Amino acid sequence: MRPVLAIAILSGFLVTSARSEDGFRAGAAKRIITPDPLLPVSGGFGPTRPVTQKQSELTTRAIVLQRGDTRVALVAVDLLGFPAVLGNRVRERVHGIPAENIVISATHNHSGPDCYAFPDGQGGHTGDLKYLEDVCVNTAEAIQSALDSLAPAKLRVATAEAKGKIAYNYYAPDLYDRRMNVVQLATPDDKPIATLVNYAVHPEIIGPDEGILSPDLVGPLCERLETQAGGMAIFVNSAQGGMVTADNRNLDRPSDAQRGYWHDERTWEECLRIGHTMADEAQRIVKDAAWQASPQLYCTAVDVTFPVESDALWQVVLHSPLGYPKAGDHKVTSRVNLVNLGTAQILTIPGEALPNIGFYLKRKMQGKQNLLFGLTNDAFGYILTRVDFHSFPRYDYVSRVSLGEETGEIYIKHALDLISRCPVPDSQ
Repeated sequence: MRPVLAIAILSGFLVTSARSEDGFRAGAAKRIITPDPLLPVSGGFGPTRPVTQKQSELTTRAIVLQRGDTRVALVAVDLLGFPAVLGNRVRERVHGIPAENIVISATHNHSGPDCYAFPDGQGGHTGDLKYLEDVCVNTAEAIQSALDSLAPAKLRVATAEAKGKIAYNYYAPDLYDRRMNVVQLATPDDKPIATLVNYAVHPEIIGPDEGILSPDLVGPLCERLETQAGGMAIFVNSAQGGMVTADNRNLDRPSDAQRGYWHDERTWEECLRIGHTMADEAQRIVKDAAWQASPQLYCTAVDVTFPVESDALWQVVLHSPLGYPKAGDHKVTSRVNLVNLGTAQILTIPGEALPNIGFYLKRKMQGKQNLLFGLTNDAFGYILTRVDFHSFPRYDYVSRVSLGEETGEIYIKHALDLISRCPVPDSQ
């Protein structure tokens, strides 16, 4: 009887261990990427601007998720964009997660160093290559640290309209997505691991012209969440193109009342107000959501090739020292991910999609909560539909800073195909 009992005990142990390994796990980590000494900052094309001070720290933040043999990293970097050529440097340094499952987003901060190494038209560029390499190293370290800290976890996700003076559409004030998505991770005994906030807004309260290097509203948002909710906070932008921006308007000081323009408050205090409002709204939205003890995890990806009609963007591809890969004549290729996380579905966007594209895709997605991760795995300008491209004067700028007229159509086609081929998320 004793050998049989020993075998039974051993068998039970192996089953328990297998269940533990197959269960849902999560880890989180971050690194500071503030340049020392400070570097000039960039808001996009054109020369960088000098700075004399910083407010808060630029960071790179990573969440790693695991269910069975599937591992996924969700990463956000406090920069204007994070081109795939840099993302691939990060992926090469990470061991234990498939490269196509490492999803890297830029917060689209407008008061940080140039991350594209924009050509200056005189044979030089506006990037600091050593700094960009340091960012890649730190980002890989954050992912690896999050992977090393994996622990049994539970999940809750919620979506609701964020209230307060947070965002508006600069081109048409009321045309923007007010929905905020919040993902929260904790251990089974309620120790906080991370809170992810997904919302469409340009972090450009300060911008590049105030002489301040900062993470803009993202810093106060994350700091308040970490103080009040615990664990690590991470912000991932959404479909904020054309032009969904932070609502730092001084409504008592119109600059053109007939056309609906106001003077802006470009201060750190306004970053604190909006960031803290977002943190408070995130906690309100998620606080009554049900915990998912055993959420499913699924990740897939497709590479999408886009023609480049924009001369300005093609010059970046050709002349930036980062060595952007090219897919044939006047074409670039970007990766699009789809992730099922419990009841939620996440779709990535390799640039700044206009709000109508975001609304449309969310209607076609299959999750109880549908998240769009903008400026993710690449950041190739604005993404417009064919009918919006150069349709009227307000869209002249976003049309010029877009790969071309067909970008939106190509992206939507591949996104819908990806959605149709993927399993439906949990329905609990």
